[in-house]
Amino acid sequence: MDFKNSTHAQIDLTKEVPFIRFPVLSDIPFLGHGFSTRLGGVSSGIYSSMNLGSDSAIDGDHPDNIKKNFERIANSIGFDPKTIVISKQVHKTNILRVDAKDCGKGLYRERDFDEIDGLITNTPEVTLVTKYADCVPLYFVDQKRKAIGLTHSGWRGTVNKIGKITINRMQEEFGSDPKDIIAVIGPSICKTCYEIGEEVAQEFKKNFPLNHEKNILEAKGKGKYLCDLWAANRLVLMEAGLEQKNIHTSGVCTSCHDELLFSHRKTGGKRGSLAAFLLIKKQ
Repeated sequence: MDFKNSTHAQIDLTKEVPFIRFPVLSDIPFLGHGFSTRLGGVSSGIYSSMNLGSDSAIDGDHPDNIKKNFERIANSIGFDPKTIVISKQVHKTNILRVDAKDCGKGLYRERDFDEIDGLITNTPEVTLVTKYADCVPLYFVDQKRKAIGLTHSGWRGTVNKIGKITINRMQEEFGSDPKDIIAVIGPSICKTCYEIGEEVAQEFKKNFPLNHEKNILEAKGKGKYLCDLWAANRLVLMEAGLEQKNIHTSGVCTSCHDELLFSHRKTGGKRGSLAAFLLIKKQ
């Protein structure tokens, strides 16, 4: 992907700490947002250099490096790192509403929650953070109610429709109307790079209507398929009531751009973690 010609994702590689932003979200005045790259941090080796992961069993990076990296990218995006709330991802569909009392959890202090793959809030200066290295980041913004959500959707989250569950929680918690919600499907592995086996393919076949299956799965033979997580998540969001015009796909593949982004699939798990950031600015 050529970022210079993209209307869905942009990056300034001249910055000391580059990050990806999405023009549709940049146009919303009360929002701050970004998606990290692997550039501009202090980590080394397989974690070089902007590693923001500390929950993976493979992660051997020093916690001080991770904290410094969060502080560096927070400064680049433009928010106080002490406002960060970091999810505790386990590929389930639990969504947690957070507010000012949760700031710092997962970075400066221990979390008092577990098994959380999505965060929502309507409180200003609470920075939602979820982590990635091929899975799909889902950004949600209700412009009318000034509420936001940030959700981690791997293949398990996608087949279990975590995007729809996030929207339902925003309806319950904030009175959001899905027609007012803008969503961005962020940087993640593309269909061409994401091969799955029969067992995972059957989960998609079971959870998506037959007439949509061809948009998600491409059979390669011998029980192998190419899987389009972007298309699957678009279908999930439309099923939840979002208007098609309000669903924006970044088109950035973590595996195709492994010089810029961490990819679990490309590296066989020897990698750091990226992060998505979303906040409501002080009003």
